[in-house]
Amino acid sequence: MVRITPMFQQYLSIKQEVPDAILFFRMGDFYEMFFEDAEVAAPILQIALTSRNKDEENAVPMCGVPHHAASAYITKLVEQGYKVAVCDQVEDPRDAKGVVKREITRVITPGVQVDTDALEEAVSNYVAAVTCIRGAYGLAYMDVSTGDFRVTGMDAVHKLLDELGRISAAELLVPEDMVFGPGQERFDMETAEMLKNVRPSDELDLQEAESLLKRQFGVETLEGFGLEDVPEQVFAAAAVLHYVVETQRRDLSHVTDILAYRISDTMILDESAKRNLEILESLQRKGRKGSLLEVLDQTRTAMGARGLREWVCYPLVKKKAISLRLDAVQELRDRLTERERLREQLKRVNDVERLNSKVAMGRAHPRDLIALRESLELIPGFRDVLSGFGSLLLKRLCEGLDPLDDVIEVIRNAIRDDAPANVGQGGVIREGVHPELDRYITVTRDSREWIAALESRERGRTGISSLKVGYNKVFGYYIEVTKPHMDKVPDTYIRKQTLVNAERFVTPELKDREALILEAQEKRTQLEYDLFVSVRDQVAAEAKRIRSVARALADVDVVCSLAHVAHHHNYVRPEIEENGEIRIEGARHPVVEQTIAAGDFVPNDLNLDMDKEQILIITGPNMAGKSTVLRQAALIVLMAQMGSFVPASRATIGIVDRIFTRIGASDDLYRGHSTFMVEMIETARIVHQSSPRSLLILDEIGRGTSTFDGVSIAWAVIEYLHERRGQGVKTLFATHYHELTTLARLLPRVRNYNIAVKEWQGRVLFLRKMVRGGASHSYGIEVARLAGLPKTIIERGREILGQLEAGGLPELEECSPIRRARKAAHKQVPMEFFEVPPSMLQKRLEEVNPDDLTPMEALRTLYELKRLSQEK
Repeated sequence: MVRITPMFQQYLSIKQEVPDAILFFRMGDFYEMFFEDAEVAAPILQIALTSRNKDEENAVPMCGVPHHAASAYITKLVEQGYKVAVCDQVEDPRDAKGVVKREITRVITPGVQVDTDALEEAVSNYVAAVTCIRGAYGLAYMDVSTGDFRVTGMDAVHKLLDELGRISAAELLVPEDMVFGPGQERFDMETAEMLKNVRPSDELDLQEAESLLKRQFGVETLEGFGLEDVPEQVFAAAAVLHYVVETQRRDLSHVTDILAYRISDTMILDESAKRNLEILESLQRKGRKGSLLEVLDQTRTAMGARGLREWVCYPLVKKKAISLRLDAVQELRDRLTERERLREQLKRVNDVERLNSKVAMGRAHPRDLIALRESLELIPGFRDVLSGFGSLLLKRLCEGLDPLDDVIEVIRNAIRDDAPANVGQGGVIREGVHPELDRYITVTRDSREWIAALESRERGRTGISSLKVGYNKVFGYYIEVTKPHMDKVPDTYIRKQTLVNAERFVTPELKDREALILEAQEKRTQLEYDLFVSVRDQVAAEAKRIRSVARALADVDVVCSLAHVAHHHNYVRPEIEENGEIRIEGARHPVVEQTIAAGDFVPNDLNLDMDKEQILIITGPNMAGKSTVLRQAALIVLMAQMGSFVPASRATIGIVDRIFTRIGASDDLYRGHSTFMVEMIETARIVHQSSPRSLLILDEIGRGTSTFDGVSIAWAVIEYLHERRGQGVKTLFATHYHELTTLARLLPRVRNYNIAVKEWQGRVLFLRKMVRGGASHSYGIEVARLAGLPKTIIERGREILGQLEAGGLPELEECSPIRRARKAAHKQVPMEFFEVPPSMLQKRLEEVNPDDLTPMEALRTLYELKRLSQEK
């Protein structure tokens, strides 16, 4: 039975506030963990697990970390999915009567992490919340480290899941009574990497939710934020804000507004499109290298990197807004000298956005304020350069760069340039700021001189050349004399400590001076801390202005990056239209062309419109470049609408509202489903959710099942997309099913293209060029040869292919009993067995009208026909 001391009573009482968190309990210079927390944390943090009491009956498991290194240990636990509650001493131990007062100062989870050392510089760190009221869904999310706060609404669960996939939050708050119905599997998939936090459904009522938001933004109504009559959005936003305040235990003065947006305001890019197009990371490397973002990111600041990521994930759908960005990129691309001046200055800018948040939340140390000041001092230089530009966006950015002279002066006049990171070390505040502090500084400085003079004087008076005056935290100031000189020690010395080779003494004079020095140092440290907090609070009061400047600097960085990339990679400005037409001459894949020798990439032309070439069926062998052509078309459209120049010789882009992709298949996307089922689920989602303004990238639809089934489904999908909503959908459809090329003769807006190959001296050369017409061969044998299959397999494969193409079964070689038996078995089976007799299916087929079938009904009918065939 553990004896409960007053300290443990305090610990257990505080632990009850956060039963699901590991409690970092401050005791002096350490954060201690006890009981189960210690047993869980010690192996993760790779620190010793010991006990508070040594006797077995009262032993309490314990481990601890130094307070100055706590951040790194906390990050380890959070990365493993644990919550960490930090409990600090909130009174001076010298003033305490009994147990020092302690309380939780913050709770750290993946979504509310603000320690810049624990966060990726180029990625926003969101905590999100979802709600549903009478079929209307709300989604809100906040990056506590920057103050970015957004909310949106939608009318269908699939739209909510699309947006969840796009924002990639670190943590998600879900009401305990919220259900996703048929979308549950996809919800689990989209949120697999998020820490899910189930919250009470009645945590806030509507009035409390509205009041919380109004107080935060200092307004009487939420109408100005677009949050009137949208309770689902109000609840979602309030849930996020309530949770962040609850965990951070302080006001969020840097969260000054909330952006309410509509998902239709930007092109929709769901998780599937982001993954298949390798927008943020490559499929092969599972990292940024080999992605579109890597090619475009030539930003010089962390803020700019996060801003570019947002531009990539949220392409625009309004011609005017896109043109504003393109104008700015063009002007900076054309003016190399000014662009390089801006980029050189940007290299010196720190992460103003996150520094501002640390200041506002009371977590900034002296060097953070110095870094903020040094960054803000660069603003006049940016304004000088930007003032010479004519594009409207650059003019706006220039106007948005508030010089913040008052903020700079507050920091410059108070904080020393050589201030330490820890305010408790002293040496933070400049002399001349506070008269009383100046007196303490003088005493401290004079005392150092006095100590040096005392040491010199005592050496001379005693004749002990090795005598020295020292200090340590336990014994204070002392005079140290080595053992060989003990006979020279004056009677006025008072013995204080005995060492192996020396003795330490004090004198009344030294004790008096020590009291004066320690009092001055103690008061100096406390006064410096108070003055530093006052300066930090003054800067925090301007958080909204600082954040606005940070956003402007981030956008300048993004535009400079896109201009730099356009210049160095020979990109052209796209023409933006609203007629749905996509015409690209000399299109190149922005990532692939960076991986091969300059000039080796084969560009291709592409035309898509709503009148003649709406669906392109692209055939050709594997490795010929079909997937590259598909992906580069989608990436060029995305780049154009985000405001970037594009890799082509000329491009006209009709605005697209959404890019859908169906490329490849993965069994683990939906637990328990086959590859073919995954393919059909994703295809069904595409055909149901696409609009005439969408762009579809479909690669090998139907290949997950038998040839007859696959051809039939692919055929039906193309017919459906051709007539979708009476207008059809722009589609690039790559396939190995040559039968589908027949559709170009049957449907007026379907065209055949193939990736050209050349047969030369028994070999096949892939020309990487897309030309009109369907491919006549798949060249699978040649691809197998290039992949390195043994020569005997390749040669035998060619023989079998020739026999199959001639309409018969391959002849098996007479080289073993097994093969002879197989040959005999094959001879007993007539070729008619492998053909589908039309009479078996005729009656059922006559009952089916393909024009009346939905994709899922078509799929069920197909399975029925398959069953009938097998039963026969």
